[in-house]
Amino acid sequence: MGVCSRSEATRRIEAGRVRVNGKVVRDPEMATDAVKDDIEMDGVPLQSRGHVCIAVNKPRGLVVSTSDEHGRETVYALLRDAGLPWLAPIGRLDKASEGLLLMSNDPAWAVRLTDPDAHIAKTYRVQVRGLPDQATLRRLHSGVIDRGERLSAESVRMIGCGEKNAWLEIILTEGRNRQIRRMLAACGHDVLRLMRVAIGSLELGDLPKGAWRMLTAAEIDALSPR
Repeated sequence: MGVCSRSEATRRIEAGRVRVNGKVVRDPEMATDAVKDDIEMDGVPLQSRGHVCIAVNKPRGLVVSTSDEHGRETVYALLRDAGLPWLAPIGRLDKASEGLLLMSNDPAWAVRLTDPDAHIAKTYRVQVRGLPDQATLRRLHSGVIDRGERLSAESVRMIGCGEKNAWLEIILTEGRNRQIRRMLAACGHDVLRLMRVAIGSLELGDLPKGAWRMLTAAEIDALSPR
């Protein structure tokens, strides 16, 4: 309903701060109907804010988390005083990565969007140390083994190079933890910069770094798995 995270909701329910149809409920697993049931927190009726989804241009250095045990700044610093309902990240970008990040208050939609069976392409621009040859690009596409896990890309191509570094476009249809960095490390190339520039048909475009915008209904529909 756009109030808080699931873990925070659990804490508030167990603390007796939530009533359903006038009765205090301390079981966070109790089934409710957000349309038919009267749900209150601290005596204030709650209403769903509807489906809200935003695109964020995440800068490097921010953690994609509600809070960080090491005290590092999170992406929620970009949304302070924005007047938005509670939004959760859809997928991840590690602290050193940047670019397009989606956030939504609809967990069911987020689960469908991140389901590997949905095969929604995610496009990255990656700067690497060294100049990968064609054999390396083919290997990244066909797959490498790292920590007993096979990692591969839907497509890989070189889009620019200098004397010592190169830029690659890498498209994934399912993402594992730090997948691109692990794949390139297995091929002997360090990642210098990693940007996600598109999710499905949605492109980062000219959204300024650190800024966010609402997705339109048409953009949400285009992303929704069929």
